[in-house]
Amino acid sequence: MNFLEKRKCEKNKEEILGGILFGAGIVIGSIITALCYEKKRMVNGDTILENVKKMFLAEAPIEGSWIELHPVPLNRYSSETDVYYGGISRKEDGVLVQYEFIADAYTGTVLDLYKL
Repeated sequence: MNFLEKRKCEKNKEEILGGILFGAGIVIGSIITALCYEKKRMVNGDTILENVKKMFLAEAPIEGSWIELHPVPLNRYSSETDVYYGGISRKEDGVLVQYEFIADAYTGTVLDLYKL
């Protein structure tokens, strides 16, 4: 192999390696962007309310429900997140009982549920 053929072969290897690194960079960047975007997206408050209502309907009929559709910040246990506040009312032994809940705005997870 002469010098020119050797140089051409090395240049091809460099171009292939560059293409592989460029493609890997695009894939990694896309994954990171998707993860960051997914973390910042909030669950719709109506969806959270429907899920909480399903939990209560499994035990007894409900009389009413509500949720604040504007999330508010919550600091708890040195952790900060945005939450929705909501409530459910139902009759238990002929008496109207009210419950309130706090749900994480990003995951929809009920963080707290208490009887008033």
